[in-house]
Amino acid sequence: TNKCPLTNLTPASCHHPLVQRSNKANMIRSNHRFVLSCSLVFASCSAFVIPAIDFGGSKSTAVVPGRTIESCNAARSLHLSASSIEDTGAATNSPESAFACNRKPREGDIVTVRWNLEPCDGLVAEQLFDTAGTMSFVLHGGNYLPGLHELVSTMTPGESVENKILDAGWGERREELVAKIPKDGQSGIDMSKIKVGTELMLSNGVKCVVTEISDTDFTIDANPPLAGASYSANVTLISVEEGPKQLLYGEDGNEDMKQTRFDVATFALGCFWGGELEFMRVPGVVGTKVGYTQGDKDEPTYKEVCSGTTGHTEAIQIVYDPEIVSYDKLVHVAMDRLDDNKYLLNQVGNDRGTQYRHGIYYHSKEQREAAQKILDTFGEHCKTELEPARTFYSAEDYHQQYLLKGGQSAKKGDDTLIRCYG
Repeated sequence: TNKCPLTNLTPASCHHPLVQRSNKANMIRSNHRFVLSCSLVFASCSAFVIPAIDFGGSKSTAVVPGRTIESCNAARSLHLSASSIEDTGAATNSPESAFACNRKPREGDIVTVRWNLEPCDGLVAEQLFDTAGTMSFVLHGGNYLPGLHELVSTMTPGESVENKILDAGWGERREELVAKIPKDGQSGIDMSKIKVGTELMLSNGVKCVVTEISDTDFTIDANPPLAGASYSANVTLISVEEGPKQLLYGEDGNEDMKQTRFDVATFALGCFWGGELEFMRVPGVVGTKVGYTQGDKDEPTYKEVCSGTTGHTEAIQIVYDPEIVSYDKLVHVAMDRLDDNKYLLNQVGNDRGTQYRHGIYYHSKEQREAAQKILDTFGEHCKTELEPARTFYSAEDYHQQYLLKGGQSAKKGDDTLIRCYG
């Protein structure tokens, strides 16, 4: 495929080499410097992230999504097909709790809010999370709209805020993400196919749109279509409760866990991206994170885990409300996702190696007994390991809620097919 020497530009319809790789470990590339420098995003994603860009100047820093802004933006004429970076938590039918705290929430607390979000100008695309009702989530745990976490952290139980404008997750439009590409005849691109509105893709996976064409050049815009979009939010903080703090297995139960009505569960289901999204959709799950567990090295990196030398497996750790969803239900969700892979050793789909082994890692005797009973129904050939939960190390930020950031729905109860790689 012919590419522009300045941007390695290819039409979006072309197959990007990263999309053709089946093993996730081979799909991650680190810090390659292109004229347009960006993080890896796959062609099938409907949303993308651009932390830095370089058009001959200095590298600019990432936009931190979710900032509170002061007014709705003017109407935008772009056709919106991407979605913002939000995450989801669980609705709850019983916000009152003996464990409620009468104070402002802190990081790691579980907050229950009643909220309603309305897009400013009506231009926020398909919702990927529940935008109205009562829900609970781990504060600053990556769930829901980032701006919501910032707002709730300033509130006290019983307080309400109306018509607060929140960034939709993409930050403001950035002029450095716009560039002019010379029509110098050296790129090999058929200029008859370059028209205003044409969507193009850089060789590193970033999408852009042709916004202007002149006799000597054409302009591309790599801003996300929703850059500058915002919500008007009405939010009431109903309650604040401490989340579980002791996350290791305890034969007689964990005293710290008894100080909260929420429980923790840990599962390994191969690639942790799809498994996390599966659990995010379960009513009663108030927090998820992906990481590495059951290994021997402290604070392992993704690269080290992928080498298969640390003993860790990719895993999902879940905080859930047992009044809404039972541990048995979560185990069934995990085993249903594994499907016939439960009979494969150190393999889920095309991902092979001890770092992709599947397992259930219990935090209490009750969890062990419940999981064992379910595993027994699959017979002696089931390879899903059942072990006490060991230290769980959070994965790098770019892995957290990865598929939601790629445009897949995390609405509670959603049964849309999960695409493992974006």
